[in-house]
This record gives sequence, C-alpha cells and structure tokens, in this order.
Amino acid sequence: MKRLIALDFELGPQLEQAIRDCVDREEAFCVLDRRLSKTRRSEELVLLGATHLLDLNGRRDLPAGRYVDDGIGLVMLTSGSSGTPKAAEIEWDALRSSARITQLTLRGDLPPVWYPCLPANHIGGLAVLLRAVLDDAELVWGDPDTPETGLAHGATHISVVRAHLQRHDLSRFSKVLLGGAKPPNELAPNVVTTWGMTETGSGVVYDGYPIEGVEIASEKGEILLRSPTLFRSYRSAPRPRAVGPDGKDDWFPTGDAGEFNNGRLSVRGRLGFVINTGGEKLWPEDLESILITIPAVHDVAVTSMADDEWGERLIALVVSDGSTLDDTIRSVANEGLGPWAKPKEIRYVAAIPRTSNGKIRRDVLSQLF
Repeated sequence: MKRLIALDFELGPQLEQAIRDCVDREEAFCVLDRRLSKTRRSEELVLLGATHLLDLNGRRDLPAGRYVDDGIGLVMLTSGSSGTPKAAEIEWDALRSSARITQLTLRGDLPPVWYPCLPANHIGGLAVLLRAVLDDAELVWGDPDTPETGLAHGATHISVVRAHLQRHDLSRFSKVLLGGAKPPNELAPNVVTTWGMTETGSGVVYDGYPIEGVEIASEKGEILLRSPTLFRSYRSAPRPRAVGPDGKDDWFPTGDAGEFNNGRLSVRGRLGFVINTGGEKLWPEDLESILITIPAVHDVAVTSMADDEWGERLIALVVSDGSTLDDTIRSVANEGLGPWAKPKEIRYVAAIPRTSNGKIRRDVLSQLF
C-alpha cells in the first residue's frame, strides 16, 4: 500500500517539480483545484482520499485519508459534468503509456515543446505535464491566462478548451489539441480535436481516429474502449466492464454514445442526456452546435423536462446579446435538424454553468428554470 499525496500548488514549475518528486519516490499523487472555496476543497480531499497534503509550507498528514494499492500513480476526480465526480485510480504504466503514445503521435523532427495553460486537476491539463515528466517533452512556463505568449517562450504545442479558441490567437502553434466540450464546426488547420476522459488517461482519439494501441468499438450505440492508458478502478468501485465485439469482457463502457465506422469515431454525447421528444431522439450537443452559429447567441444549452404530450419538453437555455430570438432559434433548429428539434420553450439566462474544462454542467441545468 502507498500514500496518496495531494499536491496544492499553482500551475507552474513548483507543481512540475512536486510531480517529479512523486515519480522519483513512486508515491501516488493527486492535484487539488486551487480555485475552490475552503469548504469545497475539503470535500475534494475526502473524495480523493488523500493521506497527505503537500504545499509551499511542507507536508502534513490527513487523518481521514486512504492508502492506494501498489502500482497506482494518480488519483483524479472525473469532470463532474453529469453529477458528483468519482475518483479514478490510474496506474503508473497507464500514465507512461499515455505520455509515450501522445508524444509519438504528435512529434515532428523534434519532441513537442508544450505551454501548460489548463488546470492540472483535470486530465487534459495534467497530461501536458506528464508528457515531460514521464517522456521526452519539454515544458515552458508563463501566464496560463495568455496562452498565445507561449510562442515567445519557444512553445510549439498547446492543449486548450473551446473558450481559448474564441479568446486567443493560437494560429502560430504547430499543434493545438482541443478537448472538453464539443468543438466548433469550423477549425483552423493546426487544431486537433480530441476525445477522451479521465478514465482513458487523457485524449485517445484525434480527429476521429484512435491513436496507437487504442481500440474502439460501438455496441448498442455506446462507445466501448480498450487501451493501455485505461484507469484501473474507482476509489469506491471496480472499473465497469462490457463485452466487446470480440466476445471478451475487458472493454470499458464509456457512457458516451457514438458510432465507429471505417476506423473513425463519431461521438454523439452522453447516453444519459439523450432527449426523447415526441418519439424522436435528440442529442443536446447536435442542437447546441447549430444554435451557437446564430450571431446573437453567445452561449446555449439544451435540456428538457417531463411533458404529458411530448414525453420530454425540449428547452433551450440561451445567453444572447439582449435580443429576443425565439423565431430565429426555432427556424434554425427546424432547418438544421428537423421539426422535432424546435424548442418548445426558450429561456434567456445570464450564463450557462460549465466545468473548468468547458463542459456543460447538465446535472444543474434544471436549476435555471
């Protein structure tokens, strides 16, 4: 059994060194979200089960912590976009595989030079650091809120979420890995869309194609995955397993819906959030990607509520520029998907709740109406 060290540092060189020290000592670690309130941070530590806390003041014991099994390198909370986060345990071998495969996929004549700007308490941000700690990437540090300045430091690669593309000019990076929420319909040539989750050890599908060593299948509409980067278990439960197309039960059921045809993956969304309205199935992400193209729509989320007539009543939550857009929204939905996609209600809100990596908090949308 091993200790689990909670690292409480800002994104920067001190966090990188703390991770390197954990690797050298083969101590499992987790990274805390420093943006949380004191109460939320205490809840986070309980979910993670850390046995020790390490910050600028040194190391101290956490009496309520739980040790991890030998071989575990990382414990990380899932994004929480669909409810209470779960603590996933990932082995050192899986972390090394993720770093090696990603570096191999993205390298040119020289290893990538990464500019970290995503929070390291999420897998997309931490994976950038681990590519240097566990493989041959280089990190250059600067202000994470101004990612375009990484170019002046010599960075060639960067991982971002959708909001970064809207706010910053990243066109001169060699590669921009885009994760988190569903990507925009139009992307610059240097942007690589990624699909993955905490349980897969970072992104494992690039522009629809699985990277080396990753196997994808679709059974009854659910995406199944087998990969050397896969997590071992949750802190509170074993890893779910599913029978794949080869008859073996060692596939991970991701909970995402999609199709895998001719070697390419098409992701629809979370199975639990598909909306059945009037007998038609509608994926919120499909309608959101259409409605966000309306110039006066700044942000949008699609949800539903029970309805005696329709089964589920389709609701669009819209952040607009102040305009009332009901007719436009319904017209665009009808033209883009069909009459069943026209929202029965359109509600204007100040903001859409999102996780720090850009995913819509669908579990709390009902609180907005």
